[in-house]
This record gives sequence, C-alpha cells and structure tokens, in this order.
Amino acid sequence: MIYKKTTLKNGLRILTVPMKGTETSTVMVMVGVGSRHEKDREAGLSHFIEHMLFKGTQKRPTTLHISEELDAIGGEFNAFTGKDKTAYYAKTDWKHLETALDVVSDMYLNSKLEQAEIEKESGTIIQEINMYEDNPMRKVMDVFEELLYSNDPLGRDIAGSKETVASFQRKDFLRYMNKFYMANDTVVCVSGKFDEKKIIDQVKRYFSGMKSGKKSKIRPVKEKQQNPEVKVKFKKTDQTHLVIGTRAYYFDHPDRYALSLLAVILGGNMSSRLFIEVRERKGLAYYVRTTADAYEDAGYLATQAGVEHKNLELAIKTILSEYKKISETEVRDEELKRAKDFVKGKTIMTMEASDEVASFYIDQEVDKGKIETMEEKFAAIDKVTKEDVLRVAKDIFIPKKLNLTLIGPHKNEAKFRKILEQ
Repeated sequence: MIYKKTTLKNGLRILTVPMKGTETSTVMVMVGVGSRHEKDREAGLSHFIEHMLFKGTQKRPTTLHISEELDAIGGEFNAFTGKDKTAYYAKTDWKHLETALDVVSDMYLNSKLEQAEIEKESGTIIQEINMYEDNPMRKVMDVFEELLYSNDPLGRDIAGSKETVASFQRKDFLRYMNKFYMANDTVVCVSGKFDEKKIIDQVKRYFSGMKSGKKSKIRPVKEKQQNPEVKVKFKKTDQTHLVIGTRAYYFDHPDRYALSLLAVILGGNMSSRLFIEVRERKGLAYYVRTTADAYEDAGYLATQAGVEHKNLELAIKTILSEYKKISETEVRDEELKRAKDFVKGKTIMTMEASDEVASFYIDQEVDKGKIETMEEKFAAIDKVTKEDVLRVAKDIFIPKKLNLTLIGPHKNEAKFRKILEQ
C-alpha cells in the first residue's frame, strides 16, 4: 500500500493513503500527547479535552450541531485517548469526505471549551470512571499497569480521578492545549478513496495557521524490579479477574516481533497453548488471552483471565507452567508458522477498512516519525526463528520480572507472591 507524506511549514504532517476497491474515506487527526504527559493535578485532562472537543465550535455551537451533520451523511465518528496520544476521526462515504474533514478540523482547532459545558461534562466523566470500576474485566488491566509503573504517570488511569476531574477549569484546558496541541506534534491522515491533490490542499487550508512549539519530552520509566510483585484490589465479585505478566520491551525494540509471536503462541487465539490448557482441558476460564503491549520506553507481556474464586491458584500455576515450558523448550516449526500466518492474516483483514488503515499509518508516524509498511512488517515477522522466540522467553520469564494483579474477594497478597516465587 503506497502512502504519501507531506510536511507543512509549521511542522504538521499529512499522510495520504489511497486504497483500491473501497468507497469509504477516513480522516483522522492525532496529537502526540496523552495521560502520561500530565502532572498529578492534571490527571485525566487529556481525556477530558477529548470529550470537550465534541461540545461545540463557533461554526457548530453545540454537540447536536456536530453530531447531526455527521449523522446526516451516515458517518462514523469518535475519538480516543491513550497514555501517549489522542485522536479524533470520522469515516464516511468518500463523496462526503470534505464534510468529514471540515467537521473534524473545526473540532480540533476551534472548540469553544465553555465553562458551563466543562462543569456538565465532569459529571459524565465521573460516571464513566464509575462504570469502569464496576467492570473488573476491564479494570484489572489498569490495575496491572498501575502496579508496573506505580511511581510514574504511565501507571495512572487515563480518565484520572474523580477529584481531579471535578477540579478542572477552562483555564486548565487552554493552558494544556496551548502547551501540547502543536502543529509539529499533530498528524492528519486521510485514507480510502479521495482526490489526493484536492484533499492535501484542503488540509493545508485548515491547518497551515496552527502554531508550532517545543514538544514536551516524557520522563523515561525507571524499571528496577528485583522481586515478583502482587497487587490485589478487593471487590465482591462472582469471579476473580487476574492479569499475570512480565516486563518486556519498548515499542521499537529489535525483538518486538519475536515477542508478539510469543504472545500469539501462548494466548493469542483459540488454538494457543493457554486457551487449550486453561479453558479446554481444565475448564478454568471462559476467556483467557495473552497480549504484548509497548510504549516508547517500556513494555510488557501479560495474560488475562476470569476464573472461579476456588480455581484461582490453579489458574495462576497453570499459566506460570506454560510460561516455564516455553522458556525451556523451542516452539515447534508448525506452531511458529501458524503464529506468523495468524498475525499476517489478521493484519490483512483489518487493512480492508479505511479507518484501520488510517490508524496503522498515523500511530507509527506519531510514535516514531517513521512508518514500516505492512510488507516490511511481514518481512520482519518472517525472519523470526524458533531460537529468537526461545531467547526472548528466557529473557522475560524470570521470577523477578513477574507481576500479578487480581480483582476479587481476596486480601492475602503474600500468598500469591509465594506462588510467583516458586
């Protein structure tokens, strides 16, 4: 898939990714700022700004004006905040791309950020926080990152706390956006079907007046773990949700592809080792999955599952047993090939949708300022050997790097720490 990168005088980057065989287009605007850039008193502000950009501009004074315009053309539109980036997008029939671009750019550049709307929206976000607290299946991964990065903004919840959310004033939003929402840290990606010259000219017209500035650098995470760690969040639940994992690699690490294949083999699909052992053979969990996640300066591999309280210890020991096996014996040739084909097949399928294509390209540009094409990624995946997977497994699956978080009716952290030490 061929893409074009255009950089404006103010540093803003435009990515255009034409796609054959589609009648849709996606416009996505992403800025390289997220919750880890916040000071403690600003916790949740990146996410709150994402909400506020849907609340009205001078041209479209209310939320209804924005949503009606995009609903009227059958568009899909949303936004998301991560720990290191925030994005806004709309996907439409390609004939309505100009409308989508006009709306998204207007929100990004001209939102009113009215105090009355801020006060109302704070209540909405507090309810969002409550909703996640009541969803242990989702919350347990937040607790896991909190354990890994307990003394760093990377370990904080993206939504912030009820206290910080309730405290924000309009001046806080303006100060934060003036500091971080810079042209040279913003990328606009248009993917799908479009007239390239026309759309680049339109993006230039909207964004050429945006100011540039000094991009704030993150404070690198200091990882000094010497012993296995456990964090239990007591909650009366019908099942225990757990995450057990290990510190691994940052997102541009040379072994990132070996790590991702290791995660697939362990728990990436329904034929993976953990799915078969934990669910099919022992009947311990309905869901069990392993993923590898990474940031600019840190990363981890983790397995998540939901189990009956009485089966918790057996589930932990079963997962640890599979970690041990894969770090002692090479994976089989056919197992590695299946994992490679799984990753490539999933990628190809997602790349049929213009919004997924936009995410694929814009994520890399914001994260690294460079893009690996799908073909380049596949070539790197194909180079991974059984020896690479074993070497990575030996490196990460050692007791002092292990971490376990639980949400359920449990209190005895020492008991679970002993299991990790065995």
